[in-house]
Amino acid sequence: MKKELIKKSYDLAKEQYASLGVDTDLVIKEMEKVNISLHCWQTDDVGGYEKPGAELGGGGIQVTGNFPGKAKTIEQMRADLDKVMSLLPGKQRLNLHAIYGEFGGKQVDRDKIEVKHFQGWINWAKKRGMGLDFNCTCFSHPLADDGFTLSSKNERIRKFWVEHTKRCRLIAAEMGKQLGTPSVHNIWIPDGSKDTPVDRNGLRKHLKKSLDEVFAVKYPKKYLKDSVESKLFGIGSEAMVVGSHDFYLGYAIKNNILITLDNGHFHPTEQVGDKVSSILHFVDEVLLHLTRGIRWDSDHVLTFNEELVLIAQEIVRCKALGRVYVGLDFFDASLNRIGAYVIGTRAAQMAFMYALLEPHKTLLKLEEQVKGFERLALLELLKSKPFGAVWDYYCLLSKVPVAEEYIEEIGKYEKDVLLKR
Repeated sequence: MKKELIKKSYDLAKEQYASLGVDTDLVIKEMEKVNISLHCWQTDDVGGYEKPGAELGGGGIQVTGNFPGKAKTIEQMRADLDKVMSLLPGKQRLNLHAIYGEFGGKQVDRDKIEVKHFQGWINWAKKRGMGLDFNCTCFSHPLADDGFTLSSKNERIRKFWVEHTKRCRLIAAEMGKQLGTPSVHNIWIPDGSKDTPVDRNGLRKHLKKSLDEVFAVKYPKKYLKDSVESKLFGIGSEAMVVGSHDFYLGYAIKNNILITLDNGHFHPTEQVGDKVSSILHFVDEVLLHLTRGIRWDSDHVLTFNEELVLIAQEIVRCKALGRVYVGLDFFDASLNRIGAYVIGTRAAQMAFMYALLEPHKTLLKLEEQVKGFERLALLELLKSKPFGAVWDYYCLLSKVPVAEEYIEEIGKYEKDVLLKR
């Protein structure tokens, strides 16, 4: 798309938004605060690199599809991530799982991982001026096969996962220290039951005990931010998940840590956007995992939709951009993986821009004057405003492909790189 046309369209959009009291130049500047943490597991279908040819297995996670070009090595993975980031405006972070260490072809069990196994990632991120986030990996392992990890009543298994999670927090803290930006370490476990257990209380007692042991070691918050993530149900845990939203929300509030809100981990009729303004009254910060749920499954490529927009609007309306960490969580092997990344990340960024372009003061004033018709009318009119022109101009300023241009770029990468693997 020609630069002159993009600029002309932007100038016209700027006038329209200015008439509503919105400064589009300021909105573009505010977009600097929206840093999306890319989930590494879209590159290789959540396989990891613990051993050659590692495949996903166990723990209630499933990837469908077999599109050509899956990253088979960390070098390929990093090349893919570099390509993705070259097509995105703004600045990104990277979210790693513990199975993505560089183990040198040796079998290193998860209760033995060290900082040295992730130093290559730290160096990679430092060279790009970006931060890293981290996750313990409590799935796809023989000691997760019975469906219980940190909540296991088998003390040997429970202790194994406690040690793994402790080591992951240490690694994350070192990432934050070396990179000069806090690393968010997120705990998600697949623990649950296919049928209703008699002793839910006992399982949750074990989980609390494990978490208390994990968090006994304190790290400066300038290096490490801890978070816990719930889920309504998963494959093999349809009847009960030990780490429910109620359990983790209570734990997060009591212990002053982050709560992770994955909008695919709740009942389809629940609105995660509605939870934001409630939870931020009781915790300092929140971690988002943005995805797209379809029926019972949560991990579809994120798209620009009403649910996503509501989440972004609530954060912006709460003036909480500085208190919310934004990550992605989806995996789809049925289409070009690079394309999935770019579509999903741009969708998240677009939602935040759309929210920032809202004339919040005017809407709030109408609401407080009990002018419900006028408020609703303005919200509807905003849907037809030239938001896309502002987005295109933001991409132009960021020197990344505008509009449909990225489709051709990804097609070329698929032909030149992915199909040759």
